[in-house]
Amino acid sequence: MEVPFAWQIAKLLVSVGIVLGLSLIAERISTRVAGLLSGYPLGTAVALFFIGLEIGPRFAADSAVYTLAGFTATLALGAGYLLCGRRDGLVGVLAGSAGGLVCWLAVSAVLASVDFTRVSGSLTTLIAIALFSALYRRIPERRTTARGDFSWSALIFRAALAAAIIFLITGLAHVLPPAWAGLLSAFPVTFFPFLVILHLGHGAAPTATVIKHYPAGLGSLLSYALCVSLTYPAWGLALGTLAGFGVATLWLLAWTRLQALLAPASLVRQT
Repeated sequence: MEVPFAWQIAKLLVSVGIVLGLSLIAERISTRVAGLLSGYPLGTAVALFFIGLEIGPRFAADSAVYTLAGFTATLALGAGYLLCGRRDGLVGVLAGSAGGLVCWLAVSAVLASVDFTRVSGSLTTLIAIALFSALYRRIPERRTTARGDFSWSALIFRAALAAAIIFLITGLAHVLPPAWAGLLSAFPVTFFPFLVILHLGHGAAPTATVIKHYPAGLGSLLSYALCVSLTYPAWGLALGTLAGFGVATLWLLAWTRLQALLAPASLVRQT
C-alpha cells in the first residue's frame, strides 16, 4: 500500500515535536520529570497509530500484544546504554548507543520466539520493571544546567533522528509479521533520541538519571498498549487512541499520587 504524503508529513511533525519537548523539559525543569514523561505513550502511540492507519486496526491490535512484552527490550536498551555510555562526549554517545542497540536486538529476538498473550506480555515487562528499578536505585541524581542558546544543527539532528526511527518502524511493519511489528513499536522512538541529545549536550551523569527513572514511567505505556490491543478492532483508531491516552493518563496520575504519599514515609526513615 502506498502511504499518502500527508501521513508522512504528520509522522515527521509529531515525532520531532515530542523529542524537542522532552529536551526542553530536561533542560528547563528536571531530568527526573523528563525520564517519567519518556515512559508516557508518545513514540509507541505514533507507531501503532500509523501502523493501524497504513495496514489496518486488526494488525495494529495484534502487534500491540507483542508491544506489551517489547518494553522489556526497551529496558534492556537503557541498561546497555548505561553500561557502555559512561564517558562524556561523542565517544560515550557512540559506545552507549551501540551497547543499547545490541541489548535491544538480543532481547527482542528472544521475545519474538515466544507466543505472548496480553497477560504474559504484561507480566514479562512488569517483572523487568521491578528488576531494573531495583538495579538503578543507587544511581545518583544529576540535574542539567539550563541553557539559553539555540542551535540549528541540534534542531536538524533531533528532527532527522526522530523521523528516521519512526519511518523505519512503520515501514518495516509492512513486511514483518505482527510479532516483530509489535516489538518495533515498543522501540523507544522518543526516549533513545532524547538520550543521545541529552548525553551530547550535558554528559553521562544526567543521562543516567533519566535512565534511572524510565522504568517508573513504563506503567502508562503498558496501560496504553493493553488498551489499544482491545479497542482498535472494535472502536477504530481514533477512539481507540483516545481511550489509550485516557487510561495511560489515569495510570500516570495515580502513580504520581502514590509517589507523593510515599515520599514523607521515605524521609522519615532517612532521619
